[in-house]
Amino acid sequence: MTATDFDAERRYDDDRFSAVEAFRSDRMKVVCGYFEPGQFIPVHAPSSDVAIHVRTGTGVIRDGEETHHVEAGDIVTVEADVDRGVKADPETRLEALLVTAPPPTGAEHEPVRTGLEENVFDLGTTTT
Repeated sequence: MTATDFDAERRYDDDRFSAVEAFRSDRMKVVCGYFEPGQFIPVHAPSSDVAIHVRTGTGVIRDGEETHHVEAGDIVTVEADVDRGVKADPETRLEALLVTAPPPTGAEHEPVRTGLEENVFDLGTTTT
């Protein structure tokens, strides 16, 4: 059994969201995500399902063409090959547990890297 204390793992970064990997296998990846106000995971569409549980704060989660406003206690799921992204509201930190199955590949996360480098939440393209 792998056990992680979400509070003990808490790490914030002034430049970009912080992702602390709690578990990884060939079938699943579990990440504790910590977002300063306005920080985000850029929109991308990997070949994996994701479940996102918002623990604290408020923000938005992109699910295809829909944008869901979320707050503590909300759970959003997005199917594989569908655009998704997470963004904290400008006035609050956001903490979330993200579970992806199977884990995205490095190539599938290229839009994430590009979006972070360019400081753009939605690059307007889908890469799978």
